Amino acid sequence: MIKKIKKGLSNKLAGQIGEYLVCAELGKRGYITTSFTGNVPEFDLIVVNTELKTIPIQVKSSRSDSWLTRANLWIEIEINDKEKKQIDQGDKTISNPDLIYVCVALSTPDSKEKDRFFILTKRDIQKVSAKNYRNWMDSINWKRPRNYKSLDNRYNIADLLDYEDNWSLIEEKINKS
Repeated sequence: MIKKIKKGLSNKLAGQIGEYLVCAELGKRGYITTSFTGNVPEFDLIVVNTELKTIPIQVKSSRSDSWLTRANLWIEIEINDKEKKQIDQGDKTISNPDLIYVCVALSTPDSKEKDRFFILTKRDIQKVSAKNYRNWMDSINWKRPRNYKSLDNRYNIADLLDYEDNWSLIEEKINKS
């Protein structure tokens, strides 16, 4: 019998599972990959090819069909306390825009579905996240209903379909390094 675990531990475990699944998939493709298990600020894995070229990879795992992020990672947002609304100041300049992200949608143990992998750049994540946030905030005039300061944001599987199983992005990037 599988014991129910606390949400915080469950999220940590989902992250670890995602990292090791990506390591396994890359191993099948002939790469040596090691996980840093969340101990490095901007990446989770280092991938090495047979010529000893390396690239870092960020892994984001989810047990649902969406990933949680914060809008202020991708958009410059001013909080107007007087009007209790947010003001879009344009896209944020992000560090390492070409960093590869692998978003893993984890299947459940009793599901017949398989784990899904979406491979894209940090810049692509920014575009998707910023678009989603702006679309939603435009519809509510940039006034969040409960907490006007909240910056919670999500991107979904539907937003990433063009990047599903895009493993060639990793091959291209590592060959350029």
